[in-house]
Amino acid sequence: MGRGTWSWIVPDGLWELARPLIPPDRVRPQGGGTQNTPDETLFAAIVYVLVSGCAWRALPPCFGVSKSTVHRRFLIWTRAGVWGRLHEAVLQRLGDTGLLDVSRAVLDSAHVRAKKGVDFTGPSPVDRGKQGSKMHILSDAGGLPLVVAVTAGNTHDSKALKPVVEAYLMRQHTWGDRYQKPGRLHADKAYDVPHLRKWLRGKRIGVRIARKGIESSERLGRRRWVIERTMSWLTGYRRLNHRYERNPVNYLAFLGLAATLCCYKRLASLTT
Repeated sequence: MGRGTWSWIVPDGLWELARPLIPPDRVRPQGGGTQNTPDETLFAAIVYVLVSGCAWRALPPCFGVSKSTVHRRFLIWTRAGVWGRLHEAVLQRLGDTGLLDVSRAVLDSAHVRAKKGVDFTGPSPVDRGKQGSKMHILSDAGGLPLVVAVTAGNTHDSKALKPVVEAYLMRQHTWGDRYQKPGRLHADKAYDVPHLRKWLRGKRIGVRIARKGIESSERLGRRRWVIERTMSWLTGYRRLNHRYERNPVNYLAFLGLAATLCCYKRLASLTT
């Protein structure tokens, strides 16, 4: 199969960033394996599953590769941390070109129904108690997803604030001089907890969290609307609309890949 058949699936240039992060395929002693299947084809097939939301067994034959092979390679690359490192690489490109605006960061969450999930699921308070999970997103001022996380559907939003913000602050050790701490954090009143405000101030991050009983829950705010657009971008990848993965790590992998694609599309549109 020629690359042109599925080249539309992966944005131009993204594979060049992903290639160095892909672990080498191990040759199995009993023979066989996927040595003749290019990693680029497998990568495109995984992106197709994310975009289309199809089951692994429903992969179209145009990829010319076994469905079980694509699924197995997805699990191997997930365990190797490929998706998180690819997201990081794209964010560094955005930072190097001045396209990240961390003068403000915005935090919010969204519920997804869990069809087969076991771990990190719980009765959703906004979906008649059905089992679900939450995706937590921290974005920059323009809505580009900086950090993604997954919790059970009945986890209070406020419990994710510290882990998500700390995950971003850890980049200080890897980005060096390119790292910038968020100037302010915007969030809705679900995060209006006194000890979280105090913790953020201790990190020298300005607090712009809606106050309970003061700001209407129906008012999105001048700064926080971008996170709603980010959620729309991410749920546009149909594999994220419902959680089919039993293992939350696999759902988080798809979420990380979707965040990577959102960031890379912005990078490609502003640098071409």
